Amino acid sequence: MLYQIIVLFLYCRENKKLQYIQKSMKKSILLVDDKPEIAKIIMLYLSSLYDVRYEENPIKAITWLNEGNMPDGIISDLNMPEMNGEEFLCYLKANALFSHIPVLILSSVESSSNRIRLFEEGAEDFILKPFNPEELRVRVKRLLR
Repeated sequence: MLYQIIVLFLYCRENKKLQYIQKSMKKSILLVDDKPEIAKIIMLYLSSLYDVRYEENPIKAITWLNEGNMPDGIISDLNMPEMNGEEFLCYLKANALFSHIPVLILSSVESSSNRIRLFEEGAEDFILKPFNPEELRVRVKRLLR
């Protein structure tokens, strides 16, 4: 009986470690959008696959990054007050610590010249709002390869 209790204890302890390791092995995404309702939708679709950190503006996101946090990818809205997504992208790509992080830009404005400029500035992908959540999931998966 004591032997069975010890085996069960060890199994549970190891199983919790395994769950922790599996959770910590999830890739991470920093989501930056000034509209919490959009962020909630994105988090709903991506949080089962990725660890998603939400910040409501680029300034808070930069503060979080400068605290030593390093996401595997960033999803950023384009049109935000204080600092827009393009300025945030330029900051990231000009900073040696963050320039390697792939960035996906979300925008509600369809403009070919905007997309071209964002790609030239270092954005890896661009999605027009409203977006299909399944398309976002696939694009994020490709972004984080």
